[in-house]
Amino acid sequence: MTPIVDQHARSGGQVAHGVADPHPHPPVRYVAPPPGRFTAFLLRTYARFPRWAAPLAILTCFAGAAAFVTVNEPTDGAFDQTTCLAKLTTGFDCPGCGGTRAFFYLLQGNLPAAARHHAIVVFAAPFVTYLFVVWALNQTFGWRLPQLRFGPATISAFLAAAGIFAVLRNLPWEPFTWFYV
Repeated sequence: MTPIVDQHARSGGQVAHGVADPHPHPPVRYVAPPPGRFTAFLLRTYARFPRWAAPLAILTCFAGAAAFVTVNEPTDGAFDQTTCLAKLTTGFDCPGCGGTRAFFYLLQGNLPAAARHHAIVVFAAPFVTYLFVVWALNQTFGWRLPQLRFGPATISAFLAAAGIFAVLRNLPWEPFTWFYV
């Protein structure tokens, strides 16, 4: 005679009061609910657009942001009054503080000034650009270029570096005042 545990393991049934369940139940699987009306509308709309529409929409948004930053030139004092909620409430620079000015200097091709305002933005810009180009060419023309694969360790290291950078840029003594914008 085999033990009840072995019968349970072989049959896949549940053990109740020392007797194996003669009718084993399949494991419960998660089934996603059907999309709501708005999500279904977005999915239908996305299916109707040509493949090149999404990359073009993102490029249009990027061009609008670049034009806004170039016209308003955030380095000449146009944005002296901060609108950052973190800066207004705590007095500290938030992790993204200086990103717009870094973007402005990247558009001008001035890498040292861009890094002075936000080193993480300058570091991440080539990766984000490459990821967009690979996605857009695949989406538009079906070209399969080598993709960057970031593992959990790489993502964790980047987030840790961004967190350390956010703390160091708020320290009021040398050499950390170089990060203060």
